Amino acid sequence: MGREFARAALDAGHAVVATGRDTDAVAEAVGAHDDLLVTELDVTDTDDAEAATAAAVERFGRIDVLVNNAGVSYKGFFEEMTIEEIKHQLEVNLFGQMYVTRAVLPVMREQRSGHIITISSGAGFSGFAFSSAYATAKHGLEGWMDALYEEVGPFGIDTTVVNPGFFRTTLTEERSMPFTDPSIDDYDERRAEQMAWWKDQGGEQPNDPARLADALVEIAGEDDPPRRFVAGEDAIELAEAKVTELAEQIHAYPELSRSMAYDDA
Repeated sequence: MGREFARAALDAGHAVVATGRDTDAVAEAVGAHDDLLVTELDVTDTDDAEAATAAAVERFGRIDVLVNNAGVSYKGFFEEMTIEEIKHQLEVNLFGQMYVTRAVLPVMREQRSGHIITISSGAGFSGFAFSSAYATAKHGLEGWMDALYEEVGPFGIDTTVVNPGFFRTTLTEERSMPFTDPSIDDYDERRAEQMAWWKDQGGEQPNDPARLADALVEIAGEDDPPRRFVAGEDAIELAEAKVTELAEQIHAYPELSRSMAYDDA
């Protein structure tokens, strides 16, 4: 997705700072352009976040849009995952986005303008088996972005959470989607089914990341951008199902739910 985001922004006439741990790979993926700066960034390193922000301002003078896109997706049942895997999942997908945003916010506050776009997932509003650590990170992103808007909106800074469905990206490759080592026999049958299903997804996802990139360029150019953008028919269906489920749960015990106040309230 990051490659397509950078290309779409450049094609639309914007200056772009493209980042990654391997700058050669980033430069090769995006291609040469006069308005492109490629700089090193490991999102889990706060010094990298500060350095990349400084490099962006030095080159272009300002930062108008930040797209938080870095991610990894550990697959495995929660009980089988190591604490180190869970921590790394949160460090990359949640804290990494926070580190980079924290580095960029002073620039946007001084400008009294900016737009923070954070890529969440369908897992951000609906957790599912074999992806519990991933869903934890994405749910955390959602709550953080909701609260962040209330904090930085008065400075003219907008926020948008993006919930993509299944897009044809490299997320399903081994380096981006590591499987935890099996450790509990009770999960064997379901683990085998899950691993086979996920391994079959590569190259079969229905949505085009280039079209999402064009949509984000359009959204970033709006005077009043949406707080949330659900991307893909599959993501819309998942969101609608979750809304229906929440409505049912809210109204499941109306009398009991309303009986919490003190009697003299």
